[in-house]
Amino acid sequence: MLTVLLVDDDPEFTDVACTIIEFLGHEVLTAANLEEARDWLKKESFDHILLDFMLPDGSGVHLFDELDALGKRPRVTLITGHPSVRGIIKGLCGPNIDYLVKPIQREEIEAVLSGKTEVQSQSSGSNIKKYFGHLIGESKPMKELYKLIERVSRTSANVMLLGESGVGKEVVAEAIHAASDVEGPYIATNCGAFSKELIGSELFGHEKGAFTGAVGRKSGVFEQAENGTLFLDEITEMPIDMQPNLLRVLENKVVIRVGGTKTIPVNCRVVSATNRTMEAIAESKVLREDIYFRLAVFPITIPPLRERKEDIPLLATAFIDELNRENETQFSWKEGQLETLKEYDWPGNVRELRHFVHRAAIMSDPDKSALELPKTIESPFAKKQSTTPALQAGRTIEDVEKELIYATLEKVNGNKTLAAEMLGISTKTLYNRLHAYGDLSKDD
Repeated sequence: MLTVLLVDDDPEFTDVACTIIEFLGHEVLTAANLEEARDWLKKESFDHILLDFMLPDGSGVHLFDELDALGKRPRVTLITGHPSVRGIIKGLCGPNIDYLVKPIQREEIEAVLSGKTEVQSQSSGSNIKKYFGHLIGESKPMKELYKLIERVSRTSANVMLLGESGVGKEVVAEAIHAASDVEGPYIATNCGAFSKELIGSELFGHEKGAFTGAVGRKSGVFEQAENGTLFLDEITEMPIDMQPNLLRVLENKVVIRVGGTKTIPVNCRVVSATNRTMEAIAESKVLREDIYFRLAVFPITIPPLRERKEDIPLLATAFIDELNRENETQFSWKEGQLETLKEYDWPGNVRELRHFVHRAAIMSDPDKSALELPKTIESPFAKKQSTTPALQAGRTIEDVEKELIYATLEKVNGNKTLAAEMLGISTKTLYNRLHAYGDLSKDD
């Protein structure tokens, strides 16, 4: 049973939603505005908050600061009455916040409270099947992937996801969570997004006063993912001297918050991800061997999009369906356009395809169903990714050196220390080269 806080100023919707939530076996309390919600948060603890995006005294997003300061952050599902707001919510809150659009069906409330999402995408007349509620594709590589997800979901084993940038590692992590019979939430964090000083607080939490700015106690992501799934993206970007702390948590199943002394039991499946191959991980020594064996009990390599081109029409259709729902448009693909998409290799994988579809929708007339394709599919980043140092007569040493540096940086995901080591030069020399190229974007 969950304890749910429903924050919405529509009494008719609140009455119906409370009846549904209680019917599902959960306890529900209500608030009509942010002030009432804040009062409840001082008195009660909640597992899930259904939060209206627009309230009489402000946006529901304003409640997030209070939620972050709680000992255990509840899951949040934002509610809106207009489909176009969904895109705004995504931009404000990121992909890990669920959302519902009124009118809301009982099945939708049941899905968000259970942590499961709908299986089918049925907009614009299409019927794209989503495996485990998240994954799209009928190709042989994807069916192999589904088999692996099905098998590991029956266990509590930690999973390491390997694959190129943009293949959808977080989506696969969400699919593993959806396929697993767990009661806890899905929590995601990016190990490359935090400084060395803050990553300990993000992972393990901190006590009030542990460091400057620690104005209250905070639960780390291991605590937040209790009885659920913790996704650690870019695991190979974690500072090497922080990895022993992670190893202790994986081995002993307890955390100690930064600035604290009490051991706190934790229980969750850890799904980690990296765009490096297993061989590259071993050679570059960015991940301790004992950590690797704890995290990669069951490694899964996600296929790049160029190895499953028959899935491109399905993905492109699903993406345009999603944009149609958000923007109340009725765009659809022509067969020739989908064939054009299939002919391209998509070095940026699914992420690049999604970006291209979004660009096409923006370019097209919203009052018509026809989609207008941009003049070029290839992005400038794809051009740089496809660049390889080639030994050809007439090329200068400086040109080849420049391409080699960029190719090495791409291979190690922008890690300059590691790139310099692989190139056999000092980090200072690498920075000097990048400045000489005028490429200040490569600088930190």
